[in-house]
Amino acid sequence: MIRIILFLLLIALGAAGAAWIAEQTGDVVLSWGGYRVQTTLPVFVLALGIVIVVAMMVWAILRGLWRTPARLRRNRRERRLARGRHAITQGLLAIGHGDSSAARFHADAARKHASHDPLALLLHAQSAQLDGDRDGAQRAFRAMAEREDTRLLGLRGLFIEAQRADDPVAAVMLAEEALKLSPSSSWASHAVLGFCCAKGDWVGALKILDNNQSAGLIDKPTYRRQRGVLLTARALELEKVDRDLARESVMEAVKLAPTLVPAAALASKFESEAHQVRRSMRLVETAWQAQPHPDLADAYAHVKLGDSARQRLVRVETLAAKTPGHIEGALAIARAAIDASEFAKARAALEPFVTAPTQRVALLMAELERTEHGDSGRARAWTLRAVRAAHDPAWTADGYVSDRWRPVSPVTGRLDAFQWQTPVAALPSDKGPAIESSPFEEAMLATPRRAVVIAPPEPVNEPAAEPMAPVEPEPSAAPVTPAAPAAQDNTPPAATAPEPVPTEAACPEPVPEPTPIPPKPAESAPPQPAPLFRSRRDIPKAVPAPIPAVIPLVRAPDDPGVDEDGPLDEFAEQIGPPKAQAGGWRGFLSRWGGS
Repeated sequence: MIRIILFLLLIALGAAGAAWIAEQTGDVVLSWGGYRVQTTLPVFVLALGIVIVVAMMVWAILRGLWRTPARLRRNRRERRLARGRHAITQGLLAIGHGDSSAARFHADAARKHASHDPLALLLHAQSAQLDGDRDGAQRAFRAMAEREDTRLLGLRGLFIEAQRADDPVAAVMLAEEALKLSPSSSWASHAVLGFCCAKGDWVGALKILDNNQSAGLIDKPTYRRQRGVLLTARALELEKVDRDLARESVMEAVKLAPTLVPAAALASKFESEAHQVRRSMRLVETAWQAQPHPDLADAYAHVKLGDSARQRLVRVETLAAKTPGHIEGALAIARAAIDASEFAKARAALEPFVTAPTQRVALLMAELERTEHGDSGRARAWTLRAVRAAHDPAWTADGYVSDRWRPVSPVTGRLDAFQWQTPVAALPSDKGPAIESSPFEEAMLATPRRAVVIAPPEPVNEPAAEPMAPVEPEPSAAPVTPAAPAAQDNTPPAATAPEPVPTEAACPEPVPEPTPIPPKPAESAPPQPAPLFRSRRDIPKAVPAPIPAVIPLVRAPDDPGVDEDGPLDEFAEQIGPPKAQAGGWRGFLSRWGGS
């Protein structure tokens, strides 16, 4: 609306000026050399305007002709850039959906039409990476690293290629150079931080962590946690070298990260050595409530040097009461109770976890059976069960399981990556168990413990040394031998025909009982003692699989054995089918020569 009003005002002013000029009287005389021109003022003004317009048109035409080559060059360059931009866009889209051939085609087009565009170099490098051409990718990233605007991107690409080539030295050098160019680069600081932790340069790692916090790459809680991790790692390394610095580091670490298990355990150890018992107990209790751990239980049990085993048991029970129902508390109580010879408390602590035990539970039950009753058979059964039991939590980071805590993951270099959890490979799945429990193990654990073996009175006229030798095995008997199933049979030992079966120990299924030989009618069978193991009705008995008898081959020590290929027979080739006779002129010549 304002433009329309201004346009109308201009028209009105122009009309008023033209009317004013038309009303003016007088003549205009132009004398130039021998020429003389005389006209009125309105006509002169009109002619002057026409001349000015024509001059402007001529100037515009001449200027257009002068600038035409430059305009043509600019238009051609713009068309090339447009084609290059289109190729870059389509190439990045092709890389996004994994079409390597299309990405390579568009990368060549982009390099042809827009060779100086940084995105064209990036497209060329990424298409080479998608094709697996590492040399081409490195050349593209080097070209990007030589330019000012793409130097950091080129260093990042070269860093990734060095990691793929398993060249950590070159990767760290590139990361350090990128960190000098841009201190706020997260990938460079992460790489240099991981390298400092890997070589044990905790001072450099702490400096880089401080730079990350000042640059705003990490927040305050993350900074406190990671600084506590680095200080704990330095304290663990200097524990036996410089105890003063180790104590100072771990005390600062436990203030920054009070729930960090290794920091709390080490700080509790230092405080207990300084006779600061209450402070040591508070440190362990704080970490225990966040994450129960066996190291914390051990540190809490030995917080007072020189205490007896029963005093340690009472202290561990107090700690376990803070997290009721947790398996780590039960394991700690069982461990302390076994040391204090309180076997009833140990069994009561492990009882909720016996139905589905973990490896540590099964091993503690085996130790409990061996220590309390000296029952090596049940101890072996629990040990075998521990092999098949579920895994206990461990220090795990990125699928890597370690026997101790580490500050950095050895797989990705991530700081504070280790967590106390069950490994991924040990988690349950929808598939069936790979190893089933042995029937011997189930029978061994289900059979009531033998106290006294009562045998019937022997006749007077029967020798006492004949059947009684294999009946009373000692508690510390050797491992189960192939002849062990014969002791479970109810037939007389003298009437059973022994047969060596070497495959008994390797077979997880029950062996069929041998058929007893009926005694002779002339002789009276001696009275049999009570069997050591009785078959229980509550245990389903599997159908025994037929096991063929195997005769062991006994060779001398210097016997090289039997050649599996067999002896060479010099007549073997002659006995074979005859070769077919050749035909044609070759057959004729062979028959003619043979005749």
